Amino acid sequence: MPLLLIADDSMFQRFQAAKVAKEAGFDVIEAKDGQECLHLAREHAPRVVLLDLNMPDPGGLAVMETLSREMPGIAVVVVTADIQESTRRRCLELGAACFLNKPVDSPSLREALEPFCR
Repeated sequence: MPLLLIADDSMFQRFQAAKVAKEAGFDVIEAKDGQECLHLAREHAPRVVLLDLNMPDPGGLAVMETLSREMPGIAVVVVTADIQESTRRRCLELGAACFLNKPVDSPSLREALEPFCR
């Protein structure tokens, strides 16, 4: 099964996303902040990272910069409450596969993850 790394400082958001991802056929690991996300990405090389931008130590954009530089083969699906067009544009420049606004509903998340299930 493909591996998904969920990085979000909200335990509730991780729980909800993990439920949808497991139903879609993913193995799931979770990170509560940017530092843990980078550590787990380096250790496990997931197929995709579901990444919250507004999390601590470092924030999501810094995590994306590192992932795009060190592990460009890992797909990133951004999940955020930040709706600024400049933020969206920066994420896409850094290689985000998809950009979802919070709160994310289950069908939208399933649709965003579907290309990585195979």
